[in-house]
Amino acid sequence: MAVCFRYYSMIRKVIFLLFLVLVSCTLFAQSESSNHPYVLRGEIYVDLEPIYYGHIDDEYPLDVSTAGRRALEECAMLYSAMIYGWSFHYEPGEKARQIDENIELEPVNVIQFGDPNLNITDTEIRDMRLRVWTDYQLSDTQQRRVQTWSGGTFRNAQAIGYSPENINEYPGWLALKKTAIEDAARAALRAMLRGSERNRPKEVSGFISLTSFPRFFIEAGRWAASTRFRVQISEIVPFAAY
Repeated sequence: MAVCFRYYSMIRKVIFLLFLVLVSCTLFAQSESSNHPYVLRGEIYVDLEPIYYGHIDDEYPLDVSTAGRRALEECAMLYSAMIYGWSFHYEPGEKARQIDENIELEPVNVIQFGDPNLNITDTEIRDMRLRVWTDYQLSDTQQRRVQTWSGGTFRNAQAIGYSPENINEYPGWLALKKTAIEDAARAALRAMLRGSERNRPKEVSGFISLTSFPRFFIEAGRWAASTRFRVQISEIVPFAAY
């Protein structure tokens, strides 16, 4: 009984410490998200013992403070992609012409780590993972931008993307997740264009955003991201133009 009491006492202390850390990371946000008219919500998890591609993370094993910081860094990246999205330039490629497939994504704008409108609403530690639920309170300008992504000129697309099969140097956990999202955008655009264009285009440009947080999972030691997008095509250049 004494052992059980010490165990649960330790768990309570960890949860309390987590609460203090997350409150400080969100800059002591004063407003309640439930009272804000424009709110985006998302859930992520952070592995407390991350090992990817056989690389042991520099901060392994993560303490609660580090895991909380990582959760907020990732949420800032994802909310940026939902609200502002990216401009893109996509080349579908053509084997017969020996043209490689390529996509370039440029963030339209970014939400910085520590933004006071990003609030943590709940947390849970389970199976060596920190699960975090967050709200992001939109300004009027951001709300109008989110509404724009729902316009009639935007199309739905979805795909699963992967971080690289081989890496020479470990770039860090967030860079790998970004790469998986970018690969999902490439795959989603490719599938969408196959369904709408009779002939394979030379180049395509436009804007793309996340519709929600991706579902991340590990496959063969690397990150995979099941992702949904909204896409606006600004220009399609056919091969005939060259």
